[in-house]
Amino acid sequence: MAGFRSLARQVRDPRSDLALRRYSLRKCLERFAPYGHRATWHHLCARHRIEPEDRAPDPVRLVRALEELEEARAVWLGYEAGFAERRRREKHEGLRRPGTFDDWHRRTWGGNGVARCDDPAVHPSVPLGEVLGRLIAALESEPGTTCPVCARTGIIWRQDLDHEPWSGPVCTDCGIVVPQPVLTPGALARARRIRTRDLTSAA
Repeated sequence: MAGFRSLARQVRDPRSDLALRRYSLRKCLERFAPYGHRATWHHLCARHRIEPEDRAPDPVRLVRALEELEEARAVWLGYEAGFAERRRREKHEGLRRPGTFDDWHRRTWGGNGVARCDDPAVHPSVPLGEVLGRLIAALESEPGTTCPVCARTGIIWRQDLDHEPWSGPVCTDCGIVVPQPVLTPGALARARRIRTRDLTSAA
């Protein structure tokens, strides 16, 4: 199975058929897709003006989409290296059992779905690397009360998510499933109350 870098070379190869180069970019998303596969593809197509179903897109736009994905991947790999070093240090000091933060990180190892967007058409519009930078800054800070990506307060609890963890806080502005470790207990409780109030009013 080809790795991310091998697939990236195929995307850049001017001798390859455009359909194959597009296919290779889609395969890159199986290795790294911060919003989830479909939402990340939708984001790259929207930002780089690629028709999602175009089998022979403009190669310049295709490479620019790849470059954005690579920049974001570099940001995430840097974070993961620091995370792995911290866990090694903790284990050396006798802390063997990971906490709830580590449970979240385990589900996103490799960067897939780290800022998952449950609705593929609703996602942040800024570059992927910028989104991951904001998310990492939030993960390395004290919990807050707003979305770590768009800084808005419109967070609601959803019980019907399409992927693990299946339920959680979702930003109604930028669409990401907000990692619970970045929110205060009060912000999480408020998101749950909003969901309960909406269910009550709909009954």
